[in-house]
Amino acid sequence: MPPLPTRVIPSSAYRRERWRNGNGWTREILRLPAADDWLLRLSIAEIERDAAFSPFPGVERELVLLRGNGVRLRFDDGQCEELRPPCQRLRFAGERALVGELLDGPTEDFNVMWRRDALRTEVLHRPLTGAMHFFVDRGSAWVIHLLGGQAGFGADSGLPAMQAGDTAWLSAGERRRHSLEGGGELLAIRVDALA
Repeated sequence: MPPLPTRVIPSSAYRRERWRNGNGWTREILRLPAADDWLLRLSIAEIERDAAFSPFPGVERELVLLRGNGVRLRFDDGQCEELRPPCQRLRFAGERALVGELLDGPTEDFNVMWRRDALRTEVLHRPLTGAMHFFVDRGSAWVIHLLGGQAGFGADSGLPAMQAGDTAWLSAGERRRHSLEGGGELLAIRVDALA
C-alpha cells in the first residue's frame, strides 16, 4: 500500500474538479498514490442533473448517498437501483456503463474507488457514541469520514479534532490502535492490501 502519513484532511482542503466526462463535479478527498495511476481514490460527487457516470476499468466502486432525496442508478444491462436517505449505498464494477437519475433535486454522494487487483475494502456506516477503536498494521489502513457531529483522537495521536465533513486517514504500518471519541455518525472504510 502506498505510504501516506496518518492525518486529518479538513473538508476545506478537498480539491473540486470536473468529472472525467465533464458531466458533473467532484471534491477529491484522497488519492493514493497522488498520480493518475492511483490504487485508491475517495471523493464526494455532486450530481446536479441526470448524467452518465465516467467509466473506470479495473476499479471497484462504492457509492454512498450523503445529501439529497436520492439518485437512481440505471445500468446499461438493465439493472436499476435507487439510493435513498439515510446513507443507502451500492457497490459495483467501474467498467459498467450507467446513468445517475436524480429522484428529487441534487445529491452529494461519497465515492470510494479502488483497484480490485491491489486492494480490498469494507465500507461501514456507524453511529459514534463515546469511543471507537481502529487497528492498523502493515497491510491495512482505515479511512474515517465524519458525517455529522464532532470527534477527536487521543491526545497522543497528534491529530487535530474532526468536524462534520472532515476525513481521517489512519495509515498502514506498524500495528497500532487509534481511539476516536465523540458524538455523531461516520463512515469507516477498512482498506486491505491484497497479498
